[in-house]
Amino acid sequence: MPAEHPASAGPRLLGPAEVRSLADRLDLRPTKQKGQNFVIDANTCRRIVRESGIGADDVVLEIGPGLGSLTLALLEVARRVVAVEIDDKLAGALPDTIADFAPGQAASFRVVHADALRIDALPDPQPTALVANLPYNVSVPVLLHMMALLPTLERGLVMVQAEVADRLAAAPGSRVYGVPSLKAAWFADVRRAGAIGRNVFWPAPNVDSGLVGWTRREPPATSATREQVFAVIDAAFAQRRKTLRATLRPLAGSSEAAAQVLRAAGVDPMARGEVLGIVEFTRIAEQLAAIDRPGEATDA
Repeated sequence: MPAEHPASAGPRLLGPAEVRSLADRLDLRPTKQKGQNFVIDANTCRRIVRESGIGADDVVLEIGPGLGSLTLALLEVARRVVAVEIDDKLAGALPDTIADFAPGQAASFRVVHADALRIDALPDPQPTALVANLPYNVSVPVLLHMMALLPTLERGLVMVQAEVADRLAAAPGSRVYGVPSLKAAWFADVRRAGAIGRNVFWPAPNVDSGLVGWTRREPPATSATREQVFAVIDAAFAQRRKTLRATLRPLAGSSEAAAQVLRAAGVDPMARGEVLGIVEFTRIAEQLAAIDRPGEATDA
């Protein structure tokens, strides 16, 4: 097990003055388009690290490190941190910030200048945890992309808009349960892990923030592919208030065919998608796939 960093060599974390000084040095003006709201409270960063459960053996992936507030807190604990940053100025400045504020951990840090939604590989060693203040405008797509891309990720904790946190962690039957809830549930057990106040950011966002924690587990056992299951989920919630018999008609070919598929999957054709869990959606996807494979029965 790697030795923990000695306290004397531990990172200095960023406060409001340091964040603004770094931004001024870069002539940086945070933009809503890039979802840039920088954390200026060191205690919040340490809280996120603590809630994430990472340890001295973890290689942590951070998306959208910004000026490095959370990055420095992660380096206090993790074996290594890999940060993916899309912004040219921020990606270029981050190594110097780490060298200045955490010289003892500079060798344990790497920045990848890239769009997290387009990245298809990361340098070794592969990450074991994802901990990030995700850009709010693309938080769900980024989270799902990383879950799919990196099977080595065992767990994670992300900060997102409060409403998005509620959706990701929602259970069947909840008013906010839907596509993000189900797609995240394919990969992991997801939980709400707390709230974050607006005053810990600069500039302060006009929305509340929440923490979402997750622990990876194997997806449901199924002959259907993830793409097939996700296609059923998308169709089921395209018109949320309609029955599955109606929403799955385009995939099945007709309303009656959709009803037959649903009955074969053990699902009431008059039910709505919001009452089903990920296991039921995998069964529906299996039965839909069997339609196109002559000779396979669609009976449950």
